[in-house]
Amino acid sequence: MADIQKLEQIVSQVRRDIVRMVHQNNSGHPGGSLGCTEFLVTLYNEVMEHNPKNFSMDGKNEDLFFLSNGHISPVLYSVLGRAGYFPVKEMATFRSLNSRLQGHPTPHEGLEGIRIASGSLGQGLSVALGAAQAKKLNKDNKLVYVLMGDGEQQEGQIWEAAMYAAHNKVDNIIATIDYNGAQIDGSTDEVLSLGDLKGKWEAFGWKVLEVDGNKLPEIGKTLKEAKSLSGKGTPILILMTTQMGHGVDFMMGTHKWHGVAPNNEQLKSALAQNPETLGDY
Repeated sequence: MADIQKLEQIVSQVRRDIVRMVHQNNSGHPGGSLGCTEFLVTLYNEVMEHNPKNFSMDGKNEDLFFLSNGHISPVLYSVLGRAGYFPVKEMATFRSLNSRLQGHPTPHEGLEGIRIASGSLGQGLSVALGAAQAKKLNKDNKLVYVLMGDGEQQEGQIWEAAMYAAHNKVDNIIATIDYNGAQIDGSTDEVLSLGDLKGKWEAFGWKVLEVDGNKLPEIGKTLKEAKSLSGKGTPILILMTTQMGHGVDFMMGTHKWHGVAPNNEQLKSALAQNPETLGDY
């Protein structure tokens, strides 16, 4: 188990990776990536049982993670690279021609840690449920995790999958929603209000936990609680409140940094706010 200080060091480095990747090709999605950094760092370094050195597509006898909101690929690439799935230096190829690290993750080029293409919003939960049921059929007691965006909750396929999971008692899945209240065109309230999101998921038969996604101790505690509730006949959802752009002051709390790259001076400022801890790529 990693201690909080070690996790904080990884978080700082991952934030550096995110802004550097997006800056180098003047393309990518820093806002949501920064907001989900604490979550993914905790998941991969403290909670999930996984094997970075021996990656396989079937993922037998290990926990699986699926990123549904694939546009936040920078944070996932950084966490995977720092966890040892592929060389850290490969992050320098982000969004370049013929790179394995495309803007939305894809398994086409055999990128370790990536099992599905994602980016067409609304699909990740369905895929994760299929993987979870496959584990049950294979007598594999490990868990399946999936991260979705809050704007993604406006997709109908999400609610079909939610209904399916409860009906079939898929209780080896832990889904998380990045609830930052912002999407590419504005706030979720302005674009299409989500209403009582917790109440809706509970009405669909899910056990719902809530957490501040930018507080490391709380994330670890909630993920462990979710894990303890698995296997009891009910799918589990974590409603995770985050701040878009968290950790970079001029990006925080606005949808404007959903898909905009920092310029040279902004990059310098962002890096100054997040000390190098594990070595830049």
